[in-house]
Amino acid sequence: MVSAASATRRRTRQPSLAPRHRRRRGAAAAGETGAVEAVRTLAVLLQAGAAPLAAWRHLAESGSVVAVGVVAATEQGRPLVEAIRDAGGVWRIVAAAWGVASTVGAPLGEVLRAIADALQGADDIRAEVSVALAEPAGTARLMLWLPLVGLLLGSALGFDTLTVLFTQPAGGGCLAAGLGLLLLARGWTRAMVRRAAPPPGVPGIRAELLVVALAGGTAIPRARALVAQETADEGDPSVEDETIERILRLSAAAGVPAVELLRAEADRARRDARTAGRRGAALLSSRLLLPLGACTLPAFMLLGVAPLILSVLSTTPLRLA
Repeated sequence: MVSAASATRRRTRQPSLAPRHRRRRGAAAAGETGAVEAVRTLAVLLQAGAAPLAAWRHLAESGSVVAVGVVAATEQGRPLVEAIRDAGGVWRIVAAAWGVASTVGAPLGEVLRAIADALQGADDIRAEVSVALAEPAGTARLMLWLPLVGLLLGSALGFDTLTVLFTQPAGGGCLAAGLGLLLLARGWTRAMVRRAAPPPGVPGIRAELLVVALAGGTAIPRARALVAQETADEGDPSVEDETIERILRLSAAAGVPAVELLRAEADRARRDARTAGRRGAALLSSRLLLPLGACTLPAFMLLGVAPLILSVLSTTPLRLA
């Protein structure tokens, strides 16, 4: 009796586990989506005079899932910057900016406003590219159904195409080759769409963080070392570091403040990322013709046309003269 009762209790508990996991995933996604608004709210609170941890508590009380996690982590003894970094995603960039600003004594409110603008720019780029990619990617996915539509159309017209495919050796070969080509076209198309999508991260973020460090009065070598330390996990910095090095040399040679040049470089990086995303989406429309011509149309011939011919040949008596 006891084992039956415990089994009954287990059965009644189990259905609630999956929704709970889905709620957690949904909450995390919502926190990622509202990162820009949350960072702007933090900037306003800090500029209004709130202490950093108090600002996070106010944000948590307003319903921010990420802020709730950050506050809970700090209450368990986790440093604030590490707690922010643990949230993952774009919050790693916020943590890097927070760490740089705290180290050099830059005003956190102004820094977070600049970071929020950078995050908003990156979100706008991804949204624009996603819209531009939607049409060619949707067309490619639709064309993948063409061979199966041809197969069903042959059956609807009265041809015994399914029997041909599953019973005759030639039909089985057409079925295997056609399905293989469809899988190849699907994988090829997905890979091309992924390559056309903008890379993760925020364009020009290292230049933005270097502006934060220099605005706090830190010397250039120390500022660069600090930014490198805070962004060590944010991908390969080689290309951006070369650009920053060139800007710093120009600043030293011309006697121009490096801060404004670095801000201009960050803006240029975002413009270039937007242009590259649009160009990639435009090129994708023509490049998707490759899997269409090499895989999808041959699959249509194998699954839609060849079974019709085989069905006609199998039901039509051939007279020998």
